[in-house]
Amino acid sequence: MIRIGLAGIGFMGMIHYLAAQKLKGAKVTAISSRDPKKLAGDWRGIQGNFGPAGTQMNLSQHKKFDRFEDMITDPDIDLIDICSPTHLHPSMAIAALKAGKHVLVEKSIALDIKSADAMVKAAKNAGKLLMVAHVLPFFPEFAFAAEAIKSEKYGRLQAAHFVRVISKPDWSSDIDDSSKTGGPAVDLHIHDTHFIGLIAGVPGRVFSNGITRNDGTVEFLTTQYLYGDNGPAISCSSGALNMDGRAFAHGFDIYMEKATLTYHSVGQPLTLLTKDGKTKQPVLSGVGDPLFAFTKEIQAAVNGVVKGIEPDLLSGALARDALVLCHKEIQSVNTEKVVIVG
Repeated sequence: MIRIGLAGIGFMGMIHYLAAQKLKGAKVTAISSRDPKKLAGDWRGIQGNFGPAGTQMNLSQHKKFDRFEDMITDPDIDLIDICSPTHLHPSMAIAALKAGKHVLVEKSIALDIKSADAMVKAAKNAGKLLMVAHVLPFFPEFAFAAEAIKSEKYGRLQAAHFVRVISKPDWSSDIDDSSKTGGPAVDLHIHDTHFIGLIAGVPGRVFSNGITRNDGTVEFLTTQYLYGDNGPAISCSSGALNMDGRAFAHGFDIYMEKATLTYHSVGQPLTLLTKDGKTKQPVLSGVGDPLFAFTKEIQAAVNGVVKGIEPDLLSGALARDALVLCHKEIQSVNTEKVVIVG
């Protein structure tokens, strides 16, 4: 049994806790929070842009820590699941790794590349797993798309366009603080750069234009990922411009040699259009369950700990590359030039 210590009880910490109830071979045995109300089980003030709202929780069977430093020294914990604001990820992850714990840390891996590199290095030095919780590849529609591209069942990937747009977050002061999250071009858009890196690798160059706030935070951008003459031709639009009437929307159009995949969370279920003129909607498990992908994600981390092998979808290096892409795109928005990724 893999014993999990959950650090941080905000919205994402609550989602991880609920998703972990369906794990096989693992369970949350300890929780850390600086908020005494949350340690006592009063989660009624927690809410987010999907899933259930917080309620009163029975935590009588869990160890409780008001200091993260105390939880990571507990010998009865195998895996630390960090769901704190992004600016705290490096210090917390590195401390847990040095304490001999495996780590699953919420995306984004960090706010800056230097910190991300330090986290990857710390995991290597400690001989422990650093896994980054990028949940998108575990969503049924995206998992189907990734497998179709990887297997080349419908031929080579030729082009794709991704969309991820939210309304301005109002459920948390931290989520809209760019000094803690990096702003929408990092905290939100990194879902896209991670998935693009997964299916197509890191592009040689990027070109982005966008909209910035008065403080310089990039609020919305559209990017072309430049892979060269042979493609693939990939683009993405992402940011925080939607109105409250449609608080969240994401999706894609993916073009392969023998088929097109299209999916949009508002009004378009995953649809496969094949070269022979047929159209079908694949039957997928977990559609409509807000916790399904998170359970799959945490289960992959647990399986990684059991096997001692970093899961590909939770790779620290892949998460680091996704962060690099976000920063290069922000640079492109600010300079209005094509930027070499390197």
